[in-house]
Amino acid sequence: MTSAPPPPSSPPSSAPRPGRLRGLLPDLAPWRSSPDFRLLWVQGLITYFGSFMALIALPLQIKDLTGSPLAVGAMGAVELVPLVVFGLYGGALADSVDRRRVILLTEAGLGGLAAILLVNALLPEPLLWPLYVVAGGVSALAGLQRPALDSLMARIVPHAQQTAAAALNSLRWQIGAIAGPALAGLVVAYAGHATAYTVTVCTFAASVVLCLRLSPAPPAKEAAKPSLRGIVEGARYAWSRPVLLGTYAIDLAAMFFAFPNTIFPFLADELDAEWSLGLMYAAGSVGSLVLGLTSGWTSRVRRHGLFVVFGAAAWGLAIAAAGWFSSVWVVLVCLAVAGAGDMLSGLGRATIWNQTIPEELRGRLAGIEVLSYSVGPQLGQVRAGAMAGWTGTRSAIWTGGVACVASVALLTAALPKLVRYDSETDEDAVRRRETRVEG
Repeated sequence: MTSAPPPPSSPPSSAPRPGRLRGLLPDLAPWRSSPDFRLLWVQGLITYFGSFMALIALPLQIKDLTGSPLAVGAMGAVELVPLVVFGLYGGALADSVDRRRVILLTEAGLGGLAAILLVNALLPEPLLWPLYVVAGGVSALAGLQRPALDSLMARIVPHAQQTAAAALNSLRWQIGAIAGPALAGLVVAYAGHATAYTVTVCTFAASVVLCLRLSPAPPAKEAAKPSLRGIVEGARYAWSRPVLLGTYAIDLAAMFFAFPNTIFPFLADELDAEWSLGLMYAAGSVGSLVLGLTSGWTSRVRRHGLFVVFGAAAWGLAIAAAGWFSSVWVVLVCLAVAGAGDMLSGLGRATIWNQTIPEELRGRLAGIEVLSYSVGPQLGQVRAGAMAGWTGTRSAIWTGGVACVASVALLTAALPKLVRYDSETDEDAVRRRETRVEG
């Protein structure tokens, strides 16, 4: 399963071996080998903090203006359609134009939308409708940007370092997901919405400056203009590759059956631990962060399909356990384990995508990937809420976890090539690696 030789023998010792400890630490090879990766890593971390400021402030401002849970929930409906439409179009766009330019312009556009929020918040009586317009605009720009951003990794990071790059990117996300909301909550609570939006504008301004330093990433010479035909071509390619289908299908199934975040408030009530609600939301990120900080070993693994399968199965089992146990501390541990499983699966998916998809299709497939990991949680929240109303909160959680494990098992049996994927022998991975060497 690994390409690294076994460690040399040494005298027994009760103390941890420094070499083994170093082997667990994140692999920094992409950071050292790619200046563009370093720029994007720092840029992304800065952007996450600004984005979380708006992510917390925007729904709270809608709540303050309307006092209506329905008005807050309507944000999800406003965001979903632009994400789907522009995510697919953004994939075709990323294959047709300079990806650096797409990232730069969308980042500037997101900063402009944040400025609109700031101006609105400074009005004597802030308006409601601009908040929904901005929410839809942010979703559209994110859909355009994400395929270009994701597909760029396959170009700027060496083939053998894709797992390490995915781990470092996930680690960046978890740092932002834990620290960002905590800082945003304090800023909104003590300084107000306008201050939060000011921070957001400043972070996007800094991000644009960093993006200007990225190397150009022009499309392939034979690249066609963005079109529906091009999007269909990308979908056909994905459909013809069982390994890719497996990564999409398993992630969709895992999120649909076992994404209970929307009913955490009810779970906290049933466990008589209302104080634990914030910890429930943070526990998954903590688990992912722990795995990210000890992810050095993942760079030595070649069977990345096993990451996808075992990670998704671990996610489902841990979610099932979280719904079954009645101790809030056990539940929190289970949610942390689920987060680690989700990250492991994500590392496998990202590595397979970047190691196997041809450069000329990378953007369009990245658009499909955006849908695979964004639509699942949206539908999963609907399933969890409906199931909780029918069978009860804890039952909705543990049955969803069991259904997740069962679906992963069925999909694995139906798509055995995913489990057998080996980055050294898979035809698409070998072809992609040879193409990079020739380039």
